[in-house]
Amino acid sequence: MDEAKKPGVDRRAFLKSAMAGAGATAAAPLVAAAADSAKPEAHGKDAEAHGKDNKAHGKGLEVIERPGSDFMVDVIKTLGFEYMSLNPGSSFRSLHESLVNYGGNRAPELITCMHEEAAVAMAHGYSKAAGKPMGVVVHGTVGLQHATMAIYNAWVDRVPIVIFAGNGLDITKRRPGTEWNHSVQDPALIARDFLKWDDYPMSLQHFAESTVRACKIATTPPMEPVLVTADIDLQEEPIREGGLAIPKLSHSVPAQGDRGALAEAAKWLVEAKNPVIIADRCARTPEGVKRLVELAEALQAPVVDLGGRMNFPNNHPLYQSGKRGLMHDADVVLLLEVVNAFGQFNSVADPSKKLTRFANKDARVINISMQDVFLHSNYQDFQRYWPADLAINGDAEASLPALTDEVRRLVTDDRKRAFAERGEKLGQAHAKARHKALEAAAVGWDASPISTARMSMELWAVIKDEPWSLAVSDRLQTPRQLWKITEHYQALGGAGAQGVGFCGPGSLGVALANKAKGRLTVTFQPDGDLLYSPGVLWTAAHHRIPILYVMFNNRAYHHETMHVQRMAGVHNRDVGRSWIGTTINDPPVDFAKLAQSYGVWGEGPITDPAQLAGAYRRAVDVVKSGLPALVDVVCQGA
Repeated sequence: MDEAKKPGVDRRAFLKSAMAGAGATAAAPLVAAAADSAKPEAHGKDAEAHGKDNKAHGKGLEVIERPGSDFMVDVIKTLGFEYMSLNPGSSFRSLHESLVNYGGNRAPELITCMHEEAAVAMAHGYSKAAGKPMGVVVHGTVGLQHATMAIYNAWVDRVPIVIFAGNGLDITKRRPGTEWNHSVQDPALIARDFLKWDDYPMSLQHFAESTVRACKIATTPPMEPVLVTADIDLQEEPIREGGLAIPKLSHSVPAQGDRGALAEAAKWLVEAKNPVIIADRCARTPEGVKRLVELAEALQAPVVDLGGRMNFPNNHPLYQSGKRGLMHDADVVLLLEVVNAFGQFNSVADPSKKLTRFANKDARVINISMQDVFLHSNYQDFQRYWPADLAINGDAEASLPALTDEVRRLVTDDRKRAFAERGEKLGQAHAKARHKALEAAAVGWDASPISTARMSMELWAVIKDEPWSLAVSDRLQTPRQLWKITEHYQALGGAGAQGVGFCGPGSLGVALANKAKGRLTVTFQPDGDLLYSPGVLWTAAHHRIPILYVMFNNRAYHHETMHVQRMAGVHNRDVGRSWIGTTINDPPVDFAKLAQSYGVWGEGPITDPAQLAGAYRRAVDVVKSGLPALVDVVCQGA
């Protein structure tokens, strides 16, 4: 047989020789590029050397030695951002490059996220833990569309975030295709109902002044997200403006309530037989907790902490969890940055909508808050209107010292004796409530699926002697009842607007802030919530952010299951079908393997409660070494 006609022989030989020749010219660069892309992010001198090796990428391009984005970085660096989170996008490619090379990826350092919603949620959590805002960069139309849920969460939670959005306004300079789809006349329009302020600077000097102004506005109570658009042409074109100047950032002193009104409030509180203090987002800082303790002790008055922030130590005898009984007898109620004032006096039955007032109808109400100072009309986060007998516009934390001074000035020896008697009764009620919570936590201790009480208390036993921080503290009641929460950073509240998808990245933002402070960050992570943006696990591994995710894995959107069950009951239908569309168990998600696939240490799924302690200890050791960990706990609903 003719050798040329032998099937496959010559073809294989031909391909082998051809590929060998091509490999000399093509294979080496491709392999080098692949290896290069697998390298971890370079920092400092390594980054500088890495950049020098890759300057060839600029050959043949017009060289712009000083683009506008360099000046934007100069401005951003004056704001004190340690980090800026982003998911990369072409509308801010010049700013991105300037931050990395001109800015050295230092102050701010870029945090790579897999989704814009995660980027904003990380900044949300970080800002609460760090006590200062974090920057975020989002891409054009689609990036801002992704980010809006997280921006709304921060808006409702009164958290300052400074967002930069790329956009191309000049149609004569847009590249055909994608750049048109990703550009818009008014970028902030989609989020303006839940932004405190926004601007579209049209010059570099305009950018400098607007960016500094935005940071000032964001950090003035009531604190909220702000947005500045970074125009593509302003970023990419050479600096042509002369005399550019960056204004100094000057923070406003938080507004204190009117002194005369605070004196009147003190008079009511001192004269009251059964005063009640209710705090929600009162303590913006650790100082706020101290100030509230001083006021409560001066009055020996009960404090109900609604948990928007950590406002009051839960081991203090004046800390009370039985709100309804207190409100039934209350004659004066002091509300401190309480978002839902109506709900502190009334309940609405579900699903009948029947209104019940459980509070004393003759109670006088004092409201100290900045809630009425800045409202938008479309989104209904301001809750139902409830009148106050004495409404004081002012930041509650800033107003507490003056209020406490007035209380102390008015207290007589007779009132001190009455206060002491009241304080003793409240201490007894506190101890009784704690004992009741302990008994409730013991129910179903050995059950499988694991009870949420045991899931949380086994973790407490492992971390209680560490400088721990519970990043999202509104998922479970047991920690708020039975853990010893005495520091502001130990319980930072929740998402604000209860938007699903916050807990994973929001907790990671808290952990990023806690990293430099040497705090051990833990969180109870709902299963459905993590599945919104599981890429946050990659961000945790890549940036080596130490955090312990304890999967609150009930394999369902459990609250929604209960809602469907309730409706089935009302409609007199089969409640057994309520799992359809609400459960995550066919197939069940193996979150430990999911974590491992992203480079995060993972263990589980754990169904035997006896295995919790060992898993927690191993995970905490990983976190204390500076890395993220996840323990998947299959638990009951809560």
